[in-house]
Amino acid sequence: AAMAARVSVLPSRRCLFDEPVQIRVAGLRPLQAVTLRASLLDESGELFQAHALYRAGSDGELDLGRSPALGGSYLGVEPMGLLWALQSKTPHKRLAKRNVLTPFCVDLEVYEGHGDMSHLLGKCTHERWFLGEGVKRISVREGRLRATLFLPPGPGPFPGLIDLYGSGGGLIEYRASLLASRGFVTLALAYMSFEDIPAMPEILELSYFEEAVNFLRKQQQVKSTGIGVLGLSKGGDLALSIATFLPGIKAAVSISGSCFNSFIPLKGDGFTLPVHPYDLGRMKISDESGLVDFSDVVDDHTDPATWNCRIPVEKSLAKFLFLSGLDDMNWKSALYCQDAVQRLQQHGREVEFYSYSGAGHLLEPPYLPLCKVSIHRVLGMLVHWGGQWREHARAQEDAWRRIQAFFWRHL
Repeated sequence: AAMAARVSVLPSRRCLFDEPVQIRVAGLRPLQAVTLRASLLDESGELFQAHALYRAGSDGELDLGRSPALGGSYLGVEPMGLLWALQSKTPHKRLAKRNVLTPFCVDLEVYEGHGDMSHLLGKCTHERWFLGEGVKRISVREGRLRATLFLPPGPGPFPGLIDLYGSGGGLIEYRASLLASRGFVTLALAYMSFEDIPAMPEILELSYFEEAVNFLRKQQQVKSTGIGVLGLSKGGDLALSIATFLPGIKAAVSISGSCFNSFIPLKGDGFTLPVHPYDLGRMKISDESGLVDFSDVVDDHTDPATWNCRIPVEKSLAKFLFLSGLDDMNWKSALYCQDAVQRLQQHGREVEFYSYSGAGHLLEPPYLPLCKVSIHRVLGMLVHWGGQWREHARAQEDAWRRIQAFFWRHL
């Protein structure tokens, strides 16, 4: 049967994941009450959904950029709400892209009324890609390196970036592939819990990261003027260490990171940076849900007894950008950022710092939905990451713009 309504995604039904789109519905009755639903199956078969109640205009059209949601997963005018409000049917699942060569397909459906969603009026499928046209994905197993290289199309030269995720480990590619789609040669680098790299290494070696920097510098499409590095969580303090202890790093971004070396000693050339002291006895487990709060596990960073694990960022010649959520429930990233920012400013170094109210720990590329709670892949515990839906979504959009602008400026 012909559908009563047409759902359209503009400017195109296919786009990169970090691009905003316009979602419109035509062919409704004037002022008709409808429910819009977005559904996405991730690669493990997990279903993520969001829905919102709307009313068509007097012309029988609906434009999510102008019409307010009257209820459902979010309220008010939210052009991208159906994406950032996606939630898993099974609790505590995190939406993450494993294979960047395929898109996430989002089914957008419009139903009659504000109730039972039994009468479908129209639908379309929207493809959101992680790899831009012509971007090459190259698996890297050279020496000790366990990484994936993404090359933008064309001869370049392009700025070069190293991209690090957190202590959950693995080789996470979706942020790196999006950055390459935006014109950066990006090396996604694994450093724990991947192939022959143990889940919890006893020590991390700076020379491993130096191998990655050298590998990136010898790529002919990479500008010779210097490398950038960005990291989330544990990757954030590693980004700071790489920028501090290795030559040739021009710019570093720490997302929800620490300015202390966390959880695993870092062995450099003739020195070892010890671990910021912590006591797992201070973690709080809520009885009914088994949810773990780690926010008090780490010793007080203002105590000079902890300062030997500080990363001496003030010795670095790199430019720094710190991003953190003020609702980070994993650790006090905003406080750790402030500590580093103060030290850099005291030494006359250039530094940018943004903290976002209502944003949690997992600040991801835009339109990936907030993950408040999920199982930590290495610890095997349910961890509270924090964040409020709308504020977190706004923060991700802003942070993504700032990260790209920062690297273009300094690389």
